[in-house]
Amino acid sequence: MASPFSVCYVTAPSMAVAEKIASHLVARKAAACVNILPGVTSVYTWQGKVEKDSELLLMIKTQTAVVPRLISEVRSVHPYDVPEVISVPMGAGHTDYLNWVTENTAVEAPPATADLNADVGAAEAETKPPV
Repeated sequence: MASPFSVCYVTAPSMAVAEKIASHLVARKAAACVNILPGVTSVYTWQGKVEKDSELLLMIKTQTAVVPRLISEVRSVHPYDVPEVISVPMGAGHTDYLNWVTENTAVEAPPATADLNADVGAAEAETKPPV
């Protein structure tokens, strides 16, 4: 049986972008909580070259049924061409916390507000690989 809850991981190039993505996901009820972890080094192949970048990791708690919408929401605000968005089923957890996750996420998106889809800024917009 599939877990009703998931943790999703997304990388971001800067704190400004990470905070923008986190705020967007929480406001759109795609995530109940997003932890932003600095100091991640990513090593990957992009366009035939081995690359190394400093990034931040977003650890996102949500319902498994919300994951497809969460992926779409991330893609709508992330500056990378191919953002990393992966989901891992959550094991057992504190019942009250999991109830809170359910209450603060929704399979259906709430009505959009103008600020939620604002561009992350030209300085942050860049072509990046799926790391």
